[in-house]
Amino acid sequence: MDESQKTGRSISDQKNAQDALDVSVKGSLNKIKNKIIVMSGKGGVGKTSVSVNLSIALANKGFKVGLMDVDLHGPDVPRMLGFKGMMDLSENRKLNPMKYSENLKAVSIESLTSDKDAAIIWRGPIKHSTIRQFIGDVEWGELDYLIIDSPPGTGDEPLTVVQTIPDAKAIIVTTPQEISLADVRKSISFCKTVGMKILGLIENMSGFTCPHCGEKLNLFGYGGGERTAKEAELKFLGRIPFDLNLVSCGDSGSSIQDKYKDSEVTRAFLSIADIISKIKQETKIKQEIKNRRDNTMKFAIPLADGKLTAHFGHCKEFAFIDVEENIIKKKEIMVPPAHEPGVLPKWLHEQGVNVIIAGGMGNKAQVLFNEQDIKVVTGAQPLEPEELINSYLNNALVTGNNLCDH
Repeated sequence: MDESQKTGRSISDQKNAQDALDVSVKGSLNKIKNKIIVMSGKGGVGKTSVSVNLSIALANKGFKVGLMDVDLHGPDVPRMLGFKGMMDLSENRKLNPMKYSENLKAVSIESLTSDKDAAIIWRGPIKHSTIRQFIGDVEWGELDYLIIDSPPGTGDEPLTVVQTIPDAKAIIVTTPQEISLADVRKSISFCKTVGMKILGLIENMSGFTCPHCGEKLNLFGYGGGERTAKEAELKFLGRIPFDLNLVSCGDSGSSIQDKYKDSEVTRAFLSIADIISKIKQETKIKQEIKNRRDNTMKFAIPLADGKLTAHFGHCKEFAFIDVEENIIKKKEIMVPPAHEPGVLPKWLHEQGVNVIIAGGMGNKAQVLFNEQDIKVVTGAQPLEPEELINSYLNNALVTGNNLCDH
């Protein structure tokens, strides 16, 4: 076999392996409901501590959580969770994540190396491949949340996460001091540039209560994270106070939330976990409503003698027609309230109408209907309601000039 044949087979093998990983990554992500990357503009703000404790808080609330450590040069997650040893392989020849509890498991490069103190000296392409393997070649299973702990800044690792997990959302961690906030604004800019949604900001090391006298000291300032969130029109998720027990627990690989259940830190993380879970629930409800609106429509058509009339504002009756999956399901004739400015938009919104087909309508009235999230179609011909709606559903509705009646 000559060199060209060897090279050709090598390129083909690499492509096949890449295609297989692409399929595996997609399969893993399809089983994970929510993906959150925890970012910081600079080091030393306690980002990994936040990632670990947020994961524990969500797991303690009954959610299935995976924690993926993509801080490849400074992988601290295993030590904070008290992991020993290395990951093994599942029956499917995938890596089993290290298990912290029934609801929490984690993956880190440190759990793949025998020498925990060895430096990881990698360039971008290797990092990119490793992070993708952390998703596709790991037996994550069904998860409610995948929390991704990224290194500080806006380099290869968070960019790879964005490219590999397009529906990932960011939580940005900062301390109250201005130098940290300046770097946070760069993280916000990064998210906007790459099109990644931001769940909100967390202010870490926000105040310290002296264990001896009880006096509260603002070691790094106070309130800067909340101000930055407000200026950037982002949600402020909460403050985590500085606590010496959090430091000692992190060093010993134990959870402050288990050892100090009534501490301010524990309450803060549980509160943030509540906010995040409610955000996701609100998003789910909004999506369900949108799906229902996409598949279910209610039309309003002003009538005179059973057909559309051009005199919208002064018609004596409306036909309300419900449509599901592009099929007319129900028709109802109703008499509108007495005509006064602004009455009809409110009344039709209360009836659940989302599309009006009219002969004519003034610009001011159309604005009022748009404010009620009701679509207006003008210039329709004086036909029976069913004929108009079937034409609309088949993209065949003929419309002319807006026959405005006033």
